[in-house]
Amino acid sequence: MHALTDQPLLDLQEISLAFGGLLALDKVSFAVSGSTVQAVIGPNGAGKTTLFNLITGFLAPQSGRIVFQGAEIQGQAAHLVAEMGIARTFQLVQLFDHMSVLENVMVGRHRLSRAGLLAGALRLPWTRREEKSIRERALQELEFVGLADRAWQPAASLPLGLKRLLEIARALAAEPTLLLLDEPASGLDAVETERLQEMILALKARGLTTLLVEHDMGLTMEVADSIAVLNYGQLIATGPPREVQKNPEVIAAYLGTDWQT
Repeated sequence: MHALTDQPLLDLQEISLAFGGLLALDKVSFAVSGSTVQAVIGPNGAGKTTLFNLITGFLAPQSGRIVFQGAEIQGQAAHLVAEMGIARTFQLVQLFDHMSVLENVMVGRHRLSRAGLLAGALRLPWTRREEKSIRERALQELEFVGLADRAWQPAASLPLGLKRLLEIARALAAEPTLLLLDEPASGLDAVETERLQEMILALKARGLTTLLVEHDMGLTMEVADSIAVLNYGQLIATGPPREVQKNPEVIAAYLGTDWQT
């Protein structure tokens, strides 16, 4: 886990990206401190998921810098970014439906595995020990998200809300330094959302840094240390939740008058 220092864990510096002349992000800059929860909010189409795709290497910015733990990572391949310690979930759940719940989480340990295809096929003693360790860690993450009793079920059999929790478990299995959660409360009922809130705060207590995109403002206000607000690809506000909540531009663009205090 990343120790809290003066240097931000993640620093976005004037990130811009356009699709066919349409500016998706326009010189977006903000920093994320270690061991905190940073939320990114905004209307649909504001550029939130695009931002996640840039950070995780699925897209490359046309200008600007993305600095993670002091190193520039913009334009790096997604698998290299993952190896650096950044894990994510997706707005549209992406699981291996033909695998069991447990096997999906075990896949998340891939970046930490030493066994290659040949060693695994030969079933060498050390590879068996490693597989046992991977299985045990995967079960721990399933226990954390409340899915341990479903470990042997096919992932495809889970309802959407539980699939989102499974994605979180898989991301955690990679032991990331930075976790990106893309609308994790979507599809969750009230009890599951409360459990998600507890999980995010527990991860913060463990020292994990979380970057959160979420439309559930009740959840966001409870867990976020800081909020960045995007609107039409531009950063219109950033700061502590209660300050952002009172920002007239944010109210007009996204939160609505009901959020005024």
